[in-house]
Amino acid sequence: MKLTLKALMAATVAMPVSMAAAETLNIQTSFNAGDFSTQYLTETWLPKIKEMTDGRIEIVLTPNGSVVPARETPEAVAAGVLDGDFTSVNYFAGLEPAYAIMGDLISGYDTPEQMLGFCKDGGGAAMMQKAADSVTDGEVHVVACGPYSREALPAAVPIRTYEDLVGKKIRSPEGLAAAVFQAAGASPVSIPFSEVFGALEKGIVDAADASAYVNNDATGLHDVARFPLYPGIHSMPSMQFTLNTEKWEALSAEDQQALHDWWYDAMYAMAAEVGKLDKQLAERDAAGDKIEVIDWPQESRDKLRVVARAQWEDYAKKSDLAQEALDANLAYMKEIGLFKE
Repeated sequence: MKLTLKALMAATVAMPVSMAAAETLNIQTSFNAGDFSTQYLTETWLPKIKEMTDGRIEIVLTPNGSVVPARETPEAVAAGVLDGDFTSVNYFAGLEPAYAIMGDLISGYDTPEQMLGFCKDGGGAAMMQKAADSVTDGEVHVVACGPYSREALPAAVPIRTYEDLVGKKIRSPEGLAAAVFQAAGASPVSIPFSEVFGALEKGIVDAADASAYVNNDATGLHDVARFPLYPGIHSMPSMQFTLNTEKWEALSAEDQQALHDWWYDAMYAMAAEVGKLDKQLAERDAAGDKIEVIDWPQESRDKLRVVARAQWEDYAKKSDLAQEALDANLAYMKEIGLFKE
């Protein structure tokens, strides 16, 4: 009996890693349960991380607010209440102004791929780590960051050029986005996202900071906002993918690299998929007679970017880290040709 037990113990120790129980990481997202992004990641990409790590890692994504409010995920990850988060960092601007710069440089980048490049290869993830360290004292590790979509701007009245912004009432979150719209001559209005449809329908606002074209289409916003601006002119919110530092450091270097690569592969793929669906829907609507899809001329986009830059620079004065974040973004934007000087 003793020999049998000894042999069993030896066999257990010698068990191949691939047969060991998987490490399951519970990650809270800022996506809602029914979002396209949630379904796409769950169906297409969650199985891939298990494949990439030979079964050593599994990820469970939970929807916005399922464990803690989105704005509290850094503290929850630091405390080990969550293993990690997959969250729009705009939620954390109240913790550190740098998050507003890193979360959505309003009217800055033209495509999600550009901003993903900043995070992956241009120092963006390292900058996000500094922001995380400032609020969690090193207890949260930033694996990756970047956006997956460029938001359209559903409008109930035509806004065909930069000059047409003057006097328009635009639903906008407080902070950097509102400052940019106001500097361009519009009147930002702060209302909950749940009230956007009614506000557009009743004329309380002329346009709304909402979501990607595919999401706005799904929620019926174009029924009351028949002049959507696409491609969008303003918002491209960045996400972060983090793990509790202790959890991260317990992983092998191979699995750490797999998580990094998996996330960027997923985000580039999702950006491409959302972009494709947005384009298909916009072309469908443009071919009909109920919706006028407005694509701003490059001259108007350039004007808004100049106005926006002044607001970035003013906002960056709120903290040393915010200024460092802006400098890092500007350096990369110049490198890829979005600014000449």
